[in-house]
Amino acid sequence: MRIGVLTGGGDVPGLNPCIRSITLSGLDRGWEVVGFRRGWQGFLEIDPADQESIAAHRILLDREAVRGIDRIGGTILHTSRTDPRTVPGGDRTGHVLKVLDALGVDALVTLGGDGTLRFSAHLSAQGFPVISIPKTMDNDVFGTDYCIGFSTAITRSVDAINALRTTAESHERIAVVELFGRRSGETALLAGFLAQVDRTVIAEVPVDPDILLPLLVEDRLSRPGRYAMCVISEGASLAGATGGPGERQLSATRRNEQAVSRRLALMIEERTKQGTIVQQLAYLMRSGDPDALDRMVGFAFGGLAVRKIEAGETGRMLALKDGNYASVPIDTLLGGTKSVDVEMLYDRERYRPKLTHVEGMPMFLY
Repeated sequence: MRIGVLTGGGDVPGLNPCIRSITLSGLDRGWEVVGFRRGWQGFLEIDPADQESIAAHRILLDREAVRGIDRIGGTILHTSRTDPRTVPGGDRTGHVLKVLDALGVDALVTLGGDGTLRFSAHLSAQGFPVISIPKTMDNDVFGTDYCIGFSTAITRSVDAINALRTTAESHERIAVVELFGRRSGETALLAGFLAQVDRTVIAEVPVDPDILLPLLVEDRLSRPGRYAMCVISEGASLAGATGGPGERQLSATRRNEQAVSRRLALMIEERTKQGTIVQQLAYLMRSGDPDALDRMVGFAFGGLAVRKIEAGETGRMLALKDGNYASVPIDTLLGGTKSVDVEMLYDRERYRPKLTHVEGMPMFLY
């Protein structure tokens, strides 16, 4: 048996523990494990008749190759954001299947977010054995309560938000911290709650500045340190935001009219005359080594993937459901959109999480 492994989409901490677990579990069964570099893009750059292209995009995963990788973040296989169905020149699904056949790969384990896993489901529909593993720090893959990388992103965010309090207080400003999350506000929801910030703006609820801005001013004035903290999802929408070329600079920061945090900060300064600090955590959320939870889930998903292949149960996406490891049909993620349950978990009038009534709920609240 020869199994392949690839990682696609954005990197997150926890991928390398999963790669190590897949590799060691496969080797324990006497299988050969190969990694494909640069996600689906790597497949498109392989010419099965050209050994040089194969060597550039395929790596033998043995015990030495994965030794110690669980302690570092990112992915040793590197990554790309490529869907072979939508590249210039048309659908290249056939080429991917040709490469897998030529290289003698019997089954494939794919680690990725929505884009990577959508093509994984497509490849499975063509009859190739695939197990997919969800990873994204936004935690927004439909069909699983948890994706590899989410816990570390929350941990990084909470640490950064709390560290920024000293600067916000020293300058008596309103700090606006932007977190990744285009479609789902779960990252902002939990990071804002755990850091106990004053207000949290999520992607699912449009902002009414006439409500939010007075709340932030009140928050600032009610604290002896004369500062306030606001967390916002990158996918949040602001009613009445301004921000065209030539407008004045925000204090202590550079303007970036594309960033929702900077547009909110400009609105705060213009309407309330309060100073602001803006911090986009961005890639720092996904950098560095994985925390304990992402190590654990990475290891567990890796071992489960190999067991599923051994049992002939491919065409599955691994998942966590109500705190239990499980698997669902690989095309489950196509069936919906995962987002914050606003009515249950969020106070849209106060721009705050409401996560206190948790009895009977799973750890990740879904």
